Amino acid sequence: QVRLVESGGGLVQAGGSLRLSCAASGSIFSINAMGWYRQAPGKQRELVATITSGGSTNYADSVKGRFTISSDNAKNTVWLQMNSLKPEDTAVYYCKMVVSTTSRIQFQYWGQGTLVTVSE
Repeated sequence: QVRLVESGGGLVQAGGSLRLSCAASGSIFSINAMGWYRQAPGKQRELVATITSGGSTNYADSVKGRFTISSDNAKNTVWLQMNSLKPEDTAVYYCKMVVSTTSRIQFQYWGQGTLVTVSE
């Protein structure tokens, strides 16, 4: 069993910054990829950023240049630094990890979500 715990959401004014964290614990052999997704009210969940175990990153066009994803594989943790936030960034943010368990079986796990609200 693997558990992901997120933190760092909150209310911020437009132009401000927030840093989200997501830490995994449990029967982890390795983490192959980590990512952040978000879901705004009335919209589908969308990719924000991903990072592989080798450090390759990918960003949605809407956040390029403003958000930075980083990770520490030894700590099973991924962060999302969000700068120059806009009201349209308001959403519940979820982390996802692709984990190989100690049984060498690969699963996808999701965090519980953390709300980010950006005011005008």
